[in-house]
Amino acid sequence: MLNRIWTFFFIGAFVAALGRTFAGQTGVWADLVGAAFDMAKTGFEIALGLTGVMCLWLGVMRIGERGGAVEFLARLFGPLLRRLFPGIPAGHPASGSIVMNMAANMMGLDNAATPLGLKAMQQMQELNPDKDTASDAMILFLVINTSAVTLIPVTIFTYRAQLGAADPTDVFLPLLIATWCSTMAGLMVTSFFQKIRLRDPVVAGWLVGMTAAVLGLVAWLSSLDRETLEARSSVAANFAIFGVIIAFMAAGIRRRVDLYDAFLEGAKDGFKVAVGIIPYLVAMLVAIGVFRASGALDLLLDGLRAGVGALGADTRWIDGLPTALLKPLSGSGARGLMIETMTAHGADSFAGRLVSVIQGSTETTFYVLAVYFGAVGIRRTRHAVVCGLAADLAGITAAILVSYLFWG
Repeated sequence: MLNRIWTFFFIGAFVAALGRTFAGQTGVWADLVGAAFDMAKTGFEIALGLTGVMCLWLGVMRIGERGGAVEFLARLFGPLLRRLFPGIPAGHPASGSIVMNMAANMMGLDNAATPLGLKAMQQMQELNPDKDTASDAMILFLVINTSAVTLIPVTIFTYRAQLGAADPTDVFLPLLIATWCSTMAGLMVTSFFQKIRLRDPVVAGWLVGMTAAVLGLVAWLSSLDRETLEARSSVAANFAIFGVIIAFMAAGIRRRVDLYDAFLEGAKDGFKVAVGIIPYLVAMLVAIGVFRASGALDLLLDGLRAGVGALGADTRWIDGLPTALLKPLSGSGARGLMIETMTAHGADSFAGRLVSVIQGSTETTFYVLAVYFGAVGIRRTRHAVVCGLAADLAGITAAILVSYLFWG
């Protein structure tokens, strides 16, 4: 699947560039070459910047493993994880890593979530009988990551405040609704492929409980003003990060673990993982970059706008489509398009609010796929892309519908 996607981006870019050349736009080839080199550099810089964080968090995770903290988390969430991830044995360290990654994603702690996710992938790869092919557990974990609920999207609030939004947090409720729809859709589509019984009393109980918790959090956070919300979320996020470190160290001390040696052992693994990501990340980002630089994305949007307009339907949502289409491919690219849209139309315009909701409702599916699967050498992704894109489609569709509901 990755091979087909990668090839499609290059062929699509080549065809679009040929069309622009025949139209007299000969500079397109320089744009393609420039985009290829720029994205190769960006891929290396991302992996290099990830190295320090990987060393830190995998070092902390090694302390947690030896101290029994990860094992405790695995037992706590064991009843749910055993049903969603039947291929992972009860009490396996991968269960604890999965739980910690999901918690970090929900709190918007990207720097903590990525190394924890990579650690979980490594542990699941140890259980994988076919090292080149993604297991069911790996696929479900990736889909959960690409559709992860973000409860406190402070970054989006900050961008909206900087661009002059009267109430930067007015997108919070629509955003949370959209991202929850994305998560549920991803889980349901993956359960169809993997025959997971979502009607199981334990699974259903957890899902209903988490839905109730999300709704309760929505009710509480929606009652706070922007300054209070940002202050409390910042304190909560930083306290959670440092609290995990201290808790793992305390567990290690209780079991008489040599904390320093354990940290160094995990940090060395973190360095190896970060370096191993580079080829996969560069390959994917270069393909995305040339596809965008060729003008193929603009051609798709123009055709869609003409088709929707011919049907007499409202076309305002198409202004948010570039962000929606690019989000599964490039987080930084989608962020740039979001800012560009808010600058052009206004942060409080329909388009400005729509792109804010879209940006927070889905994840960078192909980036996550390239990083997570690339870190463990997975080449055959099976139904991972289909399930991840289904979650993205649900999140984007929900973002559009809920934006019309809130802002007409």
